[in-house]
Amino acid sequence: MDALGTLRYQTLPSKCPNCGKYGRAYSTIRISTAEMESYYHLLGVCQETEMATLRNEIMQQEIRPLLAVDIIEQLHRQFALLSGGRGKDGAPIITFPEYSSFSEVPDDDFLNVVTYLTSIPSLDAASIGFIIIIDRRKDKWSSVKASLSRIAGAFPGNLQLVLVLRPSRFFQRAIADIGIKLHKDDFKMKIVMLNSLSDLHGYVDKGQLTRELGGSLEYCHSQWIHHRTAIENFAMTVKTTAQMLQKFGTDLAETELPNDVQCTKDLLTAHTDKHNNLKDELKLALKQGTTLLGCIKEQAAKSENHKLNPDETENQTTVERLLAQLDETENAFEQFWCKHHLKLEQCLQLRHFEQDFREVKVSLDSLGDSLTTLSVIGDCLARVEQLLTELKTLEEKAQPTLEKAQLHALHGDQLIQSNHYAVDSIRPKCVELRRVCDDFSNEAKKKTDVLSKSLQIHTGIEKVNQWCESGIYLLASQAVDKCQSQEGAESALTDIERFLESAEKNQLTELRNLHNQYEVVLSEDIKASVLKALKRLEDVQEMFEKRHVSLKRLSAKQTRPVQPVAPRPESSPKRPSLKNPSRTTGSQQPLARRTSDNSNSGKQQAEADPNKRKNIRKAKGGIKIEVMHEESQGGSTHVVVTNETEESLSNRRRHIMTELIETERLYVEELQSIMEGYFAELDNSELSHLTPPSLENKRDVLFGNLPEIYEFHNRTFLRELENCTEKPELVGTCFLKRKEELQVYEKYCQNKPRSEVLWRQCGDSLFFQECQKKLDHKLSLDAYLLKPVQRITKYQLMLKEMLKCSKSEGVAELEEALATMLDIIKSVNDSMHQIAITGFEGNLSELGKLLMQGSFNVWTDHKKGHSKVKDLARFKPMQRHLFLYDKMLLFCKKREETTDGHEKTPSYSFKHSLKMSAVGITENVKGDSKKFEVWYNGREEVYIIQVC
Repeated sequence: MDALGTLRYQTLPSKCPNCGKYGRAYSTIRISTAEMESYYHLLGVCQETEMATLRNEIMQQEIRPLLAVDIIEQLHRQFALLSGGRGKDGAPIITFPEYSSFSEVPDDDFLNVVTYLTSIPSLDAASIGFIIIIDRRKDKWSSVKASLSRIAGAFPGNLQLVLVLRPSRFFQRAIADIGIKLHKDDFKMKIVMLNSLSDLHGYVDKGQLTRELGGSLEYCHSQWIHHRTAIENFAMTVKTTAQMLQKFGTDLAETELPNDVQCTKDLLTAHTDKHNNLKDELKLALKQGTTLLGCIKEQAAKSENHKLNPDETENQTTVERLLAQLDETENAFEQFWCKHHLKLEQCLQLRHFEQDFREVKVSLDSLGDSLTTLSVIGDCLARVEQLLTELKTLEEKAQPTLEKAQLHALHGDQLIQSNHYAVDSIRPKCVELRRVCDDFSNEAKKKTDVLSKSLQIHTGIEKVNQWCESGIYLLASQAVDKCQSQEGAESALTDIERFLESAEKNQLTELRNLHNQYEVVLSEDIKASVLKALKRLEDVQEMFEKRHVSLKRLSAKQTRPVQPVAPRPESSPKRPSLKNPSRTTGSQQPLARRTSDNSNSGKQQAEADPNKRKNIRKAKGGIKIEVMHEESQGGSTHVVVTNETEESLSNRRRHIMTELIETERLYVEELQSIMEGYFAELDNSELSHLTPPSLENKRDVLFGNLPEIYEFHNRTFLRELENCTEKPELVGTCFLKRKEELQVYEKYCQNKPRSEVLWRQCGDSLFFQECQKKLDHKLSLDAYLLKPVQRITKYQLMLKEMLKCSKSEGVAELEEALATMLDIIKSVNDSMHQIAITGFEGNLSELGKLLMQGSFNVWTDHKKGHSKVKDLARFKPMQRHLFLYDKMLLFCKKREETTDGHEKTPSYSFKHSLKMSAVGITENVKGDSKKFEVWYNGREEVYIIQVC
């Protein structure tokens, strides 16, 4: 118990009594002082109620008390009765009325009845001593003697006085007088022999005697038995109910709270049901006691003069006391139950909170991992923009989870404010959720800041590179002959100055400032790119300064002409023509030469279209322009044109891989929707009335081995494809590794015709309409059952595309994977034809592997047979579909049947077969390369075959 007065214990990973599962400990259970006080109060009240039945003399014996119901037959004999009368000193009176068969009453029955009757009066009354009245007026002395002997030997209580109404007949009276004098000492009890009822009235008041003894006390033996049985039954009910409540209270207090939602729900339901049952038992007991009390009071209300005898009064007091105790027990039980029920509800709230916490925490951790793995280093502007887009997408994706986490933390705060018992468990989780959310937001903000700065840097690099390329183009395109005149030189000088001014407008010098400002957060690669761009900017500016000085000198005075750089016409840096894309990587073509080498180059360049200058960098194939200048001439430029770069190929591979993975995910989702929305629903009892009779026990026909295909793609293939995200060139290995598992499609495609026939029979049923409505599918099931057939043919197309943009690594595996997928498609196609063979009496599986199949024209040239038939067979070919197995060659006739207006379904009627062990082949027939000859058993049968 802690300083706050509360008991604590840790929930252990023990076996749940409801579901049998082992849970995990997530919280510390705290039992409040109020709850413990309520529990102990309930125990006390239940014990008092139980003791009340013991204080009630009905139940006062240590062993199980003797009840009226146990000796009901003996009581009905009425050989002894407790009328309720009392002696003058309050002693209870037991009467033994006239009973001719008294001597025949067994000793056990006598003892049980007397013992029961003496247990009824209160202890105070019983302590005074009992008065016994024996009525033997119509009997003999022998009967009197026998009765006295029995009473003397077996009476269990304190005996005060025995009053005997002696026999009324003279002879028997005389014998009785003599006998009592002789045997009085043998009985060892005070005995008074009475001659008449008037003598009896001298000892006992007439109001305490029944009418049979001349008194006025009303007594009905059957009614007395009925009341005793009811009172005792009620007392036992109260005792049993108190014990049940006490046991249930102990069970509730000792219940170990489960560690998961479902077990807590089950426990709450079980306890609530048990409480309701006990509540009903209490109500029944209260109703029983109330009814009994009413009957007792009704007895007293029969007349104004009627008063209850002491026993009846005591009975009424007993019932009232039991009812009061039962009511107190009910109140204590309800008080304890309310506290326990509140704890169970709070436990369920806690388990929901913990479950939601785990789910949200897993999502947050996954988002945190994704954010951690997201790079902030981009080697180019496009890459940085892509990273920013990915970061923004991740933030958008994370937003619902972050909101859910904040709401969950708020829910935890509400639980704490509502005085939840597990505050110490809830508060750290709320803190943890807010911390993780803040960490994610701060990290995302930090990465956004870094990438934004990187974007500015790369934008600056891009501007510098564009400006340098445009400047180089301008220098190379200025016509030398025009610059020889003062006017031409001034015009060229104006272009140079205007272009230099554009450097300030484009804020090219800002790149250096950005570099200095963000140098701390920039990677070494970006720093190198910045320095390279700034160096290039300085080089180009230096070239412009030199050209500016030369042109200014020419415009000031006409001296010997300065020969500026001019490009050769055929190497002008325009967009490459689509008709001549034969530029190779690493080849260099001179863009400028001295004027003395080609005097016409300036004119030709001046006539070039100036609007194409800006398209230099957009040329396909990743054109690179390198600038080299000579000190004497102001610069000489070279352009290096390359084919598609490795980066471009890598991007294409990554794009193909992304498409493959995305389509695979979509494919798996579609298969999952079929499995959950159709396949599993066939077991749904709520839809059984909608299931068409034609589908009964034919689920495997309709769906084939679709569950096997779904499990393979969901558990294995999709994950392995996702592992190739960063290295798409290794995807071929995935297909090679799983080529055996991909053979499952052969079985699916073989079953497809049977599936389609069954679908045509039951596809319009309400069952499939209801399933499609639940799934919100626009297409019916048959369209989705075609997905596997479509999917297996798509893989080879994507592998071909991947091969086109792969060079060295993984090429061999890709080629082998492509060949494997083509073989699988061929195998699937062959098997589709094979299952359509009819009329073959043998087992196709025993013929070995199906090597190939196809339609052919067949001529026969047998040695045997009718000559006219042989001649006809030589000239008229037969249309046959051949199946070549390892062990046999089958000749079949193709037939196409149309059923119910659907597409034609081919079938192959078996006609003939040849064992391959006795078959020979001639490749060319009479010089015709399109035909070949198959002969059998020493040319006994000869077939000339030609492809249709």
